[in-house]
Amino acid sequence: MTTVTDLYPSRGATEVSTPRQDPVVWGSPDTPGPIGATELQSFERDGFLAIDQLITDDEVAVYAQELERLVTDPAIRADERSIIEPQSKEIRSVFEVHKISEVFASLVRDERVVGRARQILGSDVYVHQSRINVKPGFGASGFYWHSDFETWHAEDGLPNMRTVSVSIALTENYDTNGGLMIMPGSHRTYLGCAGATPKDNYKKSLQMQDAGTPSDEALTKMASEYGIKLFTGKAGSATWFDCNCMHGSGDNITPFPRSNVFIVFNSVENTAVDPFAAPIRRPEFIGARDFTPVK
Repeated sequence: MTTVTDLYPSRGATEVSTPRQDPVVWGSPDTPGPIGATELQSFERDGFLAIDQLITDDEVAVYAQELERLVTDPAIRADERSIIEPQSKEIRSVFEVHKISEVFASLVRDERVVGRARQILGSDVYVHQSRINVKPGFGASGFYWHSDFETWHAEDGLPNMRTVSVSIALTENYDTNGGLMIMPGSHRTYLGCAGATPKDNYKKSLQMQDAGTPSDEALTKMASEYGIKLFTGKAGSATWFDCNCMHGSGDNITPFPRSNVFIVFNSVENTAVDPFAAPIRRPEFIGARDFTPVK
């Protein structure tokens, strides 16, 4: 068993707030890449970076068609990598899409995507997690407030905050159809949640978060301090955000679907070890153990 110092305690008897121990931007400001110096400073300050158009309309059509193919394929639905809505029984997410689909694999390798991840994390990167999220209209449920790193640290064994996510919109994000919300600046404070991690917690948490959920008191304090930013944008827009941002999304009760592809890049210098606060690690399709750099 690999022993690594736990910089971010969680899942104990009480909730614990810990100042961030890691850089936000690991790369040098002089490192060439798709992100400009001003944007990089904004990412360091706020923990996120919104891009009006990361991919073109023609590309959106290709990826949206592939998403539709995957979620309507009975074999994909039967695969354990598909997460089903508990109420509607519709597909909520399909994990490991960069391995299931060559179309999404090519997106992961796209320099507009992986180049930004390398620039932020200051190293080669691998895919810790990929998925498509589907929020059809009329009742698709949201994702409750959480820090991804809290889960990836506690249940997947990522030692440090050297991980970045990108959410690429494949449908328009309105202010009404369950869009992503982030508390700007919250990435600088780690909130270690209370409560032990049940075995196979992922089977429940991917439908409805429970373990790893902040208290109402902590969320109220953070929201009062940081505020809440709601992301809207056309299909093809994207939001990059730090692994420790406090974020969530509401239910979609409008007729307008909201679908996106979500890719998590982790530094090859921050590979997963044993979980820090879980009896067993999650399956590899949720938390990768293949650390091969994206090329």
